[in-house]
Amino acid sequence: MSKTLVAYFSASGTTARLAKNLSKAAGADLYEIRPAVEYTRADLNWMDKQSRSSVEMRDKSSRPALADTAADIAAYGTIFIGFPIWWYIAPTIINTFLEAYDFSGKKIVLFATSGGSGFGKAVDSLQPSAPDAEIIAGEILNGNPNEKKLKAFAEKYF
Repeated sequence: MSKTLVAYFSASGTTARLAKNLSKAAGADLYEIRPAVEYTRADLNWMDKQSRSSVEMRDKSSRPALADTAADIAAYGTIFIGFPIWWYIAPTIINTFLEAYDFSGKKIVLFATSGGSGFGKAVDSLQPSAPDAEIIAGEILNGNPNEKKLKAFAEKYF
């Protein structure tokens, strides 16, 4: 079994808690995908068409800058990538992350938190950013899944 990484973006802490628990359950390394400029509460106001998140999600070419590119992607065969669902897809910072590294031959398993929607077109919107990777829509993991559930989720993809 090759090394496994759990990489995640979390704007409010919900996805961070889930990613940390998944990393522990799967025996995987953990990496936080951080924006160069953190999101404020106002930035995340989806009801405001001028909020940062709304503007980014309307512009499919938006690529928010990363705080760092220190992940050693080459060391991993399977990478779980977690994020909150925004507008039925992954936040565009996930595209930035995928475009910052070479994911050729890697298996990328998506997991997400959501206020009510499914993955929508997340795989379709991310595949062009990592064209030589296998991207799999894993699961929406809302609530606080226990270690047994998270371990079973991870083991499906090893």
